[in-house]
Amino acid sequence: MSQVAYTRFELVRLLRNARFFIFTLVFPLVLYFVIAGPQKGDHDLAGSGISAPLYFMVSIASFGTMMAMVSSGARIAAERTAGWTRQLRVTPLTAVAYFRAKVITAYLTACTTLALLYISGLALGVSMSLGKWVEVTALVLLALMPFAALGILLGHLMTADSIGPATGGVVSLLSLVSGAWFPLTHGTFLYDVAQYLPSYWLVQAGHVGIGGSAWGTKGWIVVVVWTIVLVRLARFAYRRDTNRV
Repeated sequence: MSQVAYTRFELVRLLRNARFFIFTLVFPLVLYFVIAGPQKGDHDLAGSGISAPLYFMVSIASFGTMMAMVSSGARIAAERTAGWTRQLRVTPLTAVAYFRAKVITAYLTACTTLALLYISGLALGVSMSLGKWVEVTALVLLALMPFAALGILLGHLMTADSIGPATGGVVSLLSLVSGAWFPLTHGTFLYDVAQYLPSYWLVQAGHVGIGGSAWGTKGWIVVVVWTIVLVRLARFAYRRDTNRV
């Protein structure tokens, strides 16, 4: 199987998986409208000068896109259960091509989630300059790199029965400790720890839209280091898994 054929196959399978799309795309939208909808007229959330629809849009964007990326592991776990991953060993498909296809499909889901949240935000009155939309989007997509590898890693470590709770738990915990749902207080233990997590910088990428600063050197280092480490772990898990008899 060629790389192009496998990538096309992955995209078709993704588009045909209605339940996966409903969970990964609809859930963040429902969450956004439930939280931001009743407060769409609040243009000074908690005295911050930020509108509620904008604040919750960028916050849920970090959660929703992270979930979309990591949830790719659920498809991998299901493929392993069905024996599909082992069947790929007899094809010319390389590990690099396999990873690339998984990353492309994960990013497609994340980009769709982000686009739908943007449309929903506009519907509730969110307004940003074109430059801010572009900056937020670019940083969010870069911040998602380690989570693409994390999804593949979990998919090759967990079973089809355990991957769902594991994915939900990991994403929820990372969102919680990284300030997706509430601001982290400077100087606290949680704030100090969060700065070394890629999820923190994903949240900060979204917060550029509400007046936050773009990443400094620390942000780039954390994202790059986590990406390298998780890619290596995912590659090891894939090779160990596919070499099993």
